[in-house]
Amino acid sequence: MKSIACFSSSVRAACQRPTACFPLTRGLNLCSPVSRCSDTHFTLKTVVAQQPCATCVRTFHSTQVITAAVQQASAAPLLAPVPIPERAEDDLNVYQCGRRMPTKTAVRPAPHLSPYVPYTRPQSNAAALVNIQTLIEGDAIPELCSRLADFPSKDRADGLATLLGACVESGLEAHSPLVLGLINECLELLSRRDLRVAQLCHLGEVAYALEGRQSVMVTEVLDSLCGAVKKDVVSPSEAARVYSLLALCHDPASPRQRLMLSTLHRHTQRLVQRLKANEVSNILQSLLKLQQRQAISLLLRLCHRASQVLKAFSDDEVIQMLSALMILGHHDEKLLSALEKHLLGRMAKCDPELIGTVMEYCLQMKCRSEPIFEAVAENFVCHAESHTTLQIAKQIVAMGRLNYLPQCSNEMFTKLESILSTRYSQFQPRSLIEVLHACIQLERFPLNYMSRVFSPYFLQRLQAPGEPLDKNALGQLTQLHLSSSLECTYYWGPRLPHFLYVKRFSSVDHAFETPMESLLYKEVKGPLIELLGGKFYSTRVFTHSGYTIDVEICLDEKGYILPLSEWDQTYRRVALCLDGEKHFCSNTRHLLGKEATKRRHLRRMGYEVVQIPYFEFEELMTQKKQVQYLHKKIFPTVFKFIH
Repeated sequence: MKSIACFSSSVRAACQRPTACFPLTRGLNLCSPVSRCSDTHFTLKTVVAQQPCATCVRTFHSTQVITAAVQQASAAPLLAPVPIPERAEDDLNVYQCGRRMPTKTAVRPAPHLSPYVPYTRPQSNAAALVNIQTLIEGDAIPELCSRLADFPSKDRADGLATLLGACVESGLEAHSPLVLGLINECLELLSRRDLRVAQLCHLGEVAYALEGRQSVMVTEVLDSLCGAVKKDVVSPSEAARVYSLLALCHDPASPRQRLMLSTLHRHTQRLVQRLKANEVSNILQSLLKLQQRQAISLLLRLCHRASQVLKAFSDDEVIQMLSALMILGHHDEKLLSALEKHLLGRMAKCDPELIGTVMEYCLQMKCRSEPIFEAVAENFVCHAESHTTLQIAKQIVAMGRLNYLPQCSNEMFTKLESILSTRYSQFQPRSLIEVLHACIQLERFPLNYMSRVFSPYFLQRLQAPGEPLDKNALGQLTQLHLSSSLECTYYWGPRLPHFLYVKRFSSVDHAFETPMESLLYKEVKGPLIELLGGKFYSTRVFTHSGYTIDVEICLDEKGYILPLSEWDQTYRRVALCLDGEKHFCSNTRHLLGKEATKRRHLRRMGYEVVQIPYFEFEELMTQKKQVQYLHKKIFPTVFKFIH
């Protein structure tokens, strides 16, 4: 945004109204460092100004914002008039003025400032903009306030909010006489209770920037908004505006504000189908700031609406929307379908950050989307050089953990190896381990980099000063070591030091294996005991490699079941994996990458792995069918039992 002083249309109108008590030599001329006249009210007029001073004031939320500045023409010799040609109405509504300077003197734009940063005069000898201090130090603002008194409440509120915003950005304190006067004017206007929601939000945003949440003006604004929300007179765009204001100044301890927020949730649910794409994104961001995870019905409706208008979202809005949904923990299958439909066409031209966010969203929601993953893999092959290391890691990690190997996997891993070779030093240690760990989940073994990650230098980089090594990182390193030992017997490079091995992969966050589901075990227990003739098995058995076996059965040389007391004579071990719903991707029946890796390693360790998926076992309605099913699964080559 250009560094220009911005004023609402009501202030502009007040400046244009002639009066005997306001000198003509101290009017407000509309100015910009780069643009010419475009307002139809000023077309083909002449602007006279003296050499301006630098300033930088950012606009507040206003429906019609226009550039304005103050100069005192009587304090300097007149300048040559500068004719300003007409421009289209849709152009930026600003004006350019300044002393005629030699062509070699360039106008240097003022520095970019974040919202509501106190004014700081730039140290520059170049020509600059009009100084807003002239407006504040004189009696221009009181004169403008007196003129705004005759305006309708809507325009007067916009004008007062804009003037107060200019004071905020100029660094004036809330207790200064000028600001106190403006605040009193605003409070008097708020007491009438006839302002619209848009004007109330405008005043609330300025008051919060000036005095924070404890401002009397903010309290009055919220009280007025509470009445408007209760009367259900809030439009969709105004609802998004109210959410944004509440995200700034909401007090969770206030019962009235909690009631207001709850009422706003209910009203917004009825307005969801009229929300635009940017409004959906803004409301989701506000709900995230307000920590409204309990507003499940509203979140689901917003998620559904986002799927309907996804095509109208910009890249940044999609990133914000998905980031909010990830933190709030909500997912809609229709949103995934919309991403599959609309994202693929813009994949080649979109921001790489968007691709990484979509993959991160799919990973967190455990959504294994073949169209999205194929498009991401093809884009990776063509454009991976322009992606950051973190964006690359998000894409590869999502595919590994969701156990998806794309059709162009050879080209994708070739490109990945090339990037790791050329940009190895750019990867953070944790990101590098995540990428290599994802590779082994897809049965691609990065042997060229094993010696690097197992080196003492890398392990030292991985460890934060004064802290032990991260347990997840050690678990991933241990699985890398197991893969090199069990699946790559020809690897003779460095190994992970034994004292760094993870003794058990079971953990609170279930990063490496999902615990056995007790409900599925209860359903399998009865038929299994009937099949074996007793409880000749053990549950939750820890192996020497660190994995946990749900149910272990031991057989002798002839294939007979051994009781627990004779397990020292075990010839063959059977590992039953009771695969509950959490072992699979949420939208398919594909095992997660960690579960597929665990089963591969168990087979390499000599176990006969038998998978009992929940969706197969739940279809069996009688115990007889369940026993027959388990018999076919556990004893496919042993003599058949008759039941």
